Amino acid sequence: MDRLDAMMTLLAVVETGSFSAASRRLRVPVTTVSRRVAELESHLRTQLLQRTTRKLSLTDAGVPYVLACRQVIEQIEEAERTASGEYRSPRGTLTITAPAMLGRIHLVPIVADFMAQYADIQLTCRFNDRVLDMQDEHVDVAIRIGELADSRHRARRVGTIHRLVAASPDYLGRRGTPRTPADLDEHDCVAFHGFDPPGHWLFPNTKEMAATPIPSRVMFDTIDSVIEAGLAGVGLIRVFCYHIMRALRAGDLKEVLPDFVPPGMPVHILHKGEGLVPLKVRAFIDFCAPRLEAALAR
Repeated sequence: MDRLDAMMTLLAVVETGSFSAASRRLRVPVTTVSRRVAELESHLRTQLLQRTTRKLSLTDAGVPYVLACRQVIEQIEEAERTASGEYRSPRGTLTITAPAMLGRIHLVPIVADFMAQYADIQLTCRFNDRVLDMQDEHVDVAIRIGELADSRHRARRVGTIHRLVAASPDYLGRRGTPRTPADLDEHDCVAFHGFDPPGHWLFPNTKEMAATPIPSRVMFDTIDSVIEAGLAGVGLIRVFCYHIMRALRAGDLKEVLPDFVPPGMPVHILHKGEGLVPLKVRAFIDFCAPRLEAALAR
């Protein structure tokens, strides 16, 4: 038995929640995953996983053992990074994640310039609206919008973004321009699953946020679709300012209800908080932060 392989397999099973998911992550057959865990339990002479038809859970012996395994793996990875020179010069593979459109609009140009300057760094960019777990999914740097709930990571604030209501000139010409949130009752609104409570948009009201019902005949689950619907004159849309800044400047969309913009949401660059920071991570953050801050401020 390769004890290190067995430890890494056990961690994959615990982190993914099943043997089949672990096999996909490790790219080995399910039978191999099952065999490695069984061999490890036999070696330790104790059961580490409680298996039921519905889920896997750690036994009392498994909980501290998995914690110890994770520490061992992290120490090995740290030693490999040190040996390969990641702490002496910026090199290696760097995985970054960001919301889909923020990545496409603002990070792609930054990444292009960064690659031109740092030839020994290979980038993996995962731009999507699912929040990736930095530890479980091996992410080095993450761009996050909103208040941060996880204190395990180090954060650098790079700006603030706002949610705007907008519509096409054609729609406003046909239906008029709302002056207050109460006027939305006379309009068509394009709903997006993700920002506000279903069927409502939040607006500031004295010292708190008030949920205003919106009449909506269509809901989308991607921002791109919401924007296209707004450009097509389907109705009023509500998105982040950077989503439609180009359309606003071109006159393809017009902002409405500017006096009722909710408080801005912070944007942070995150990286793992423990241990030494590899130079590739520090190089990217130092390169990206001022450029992203300038882009968000425009």
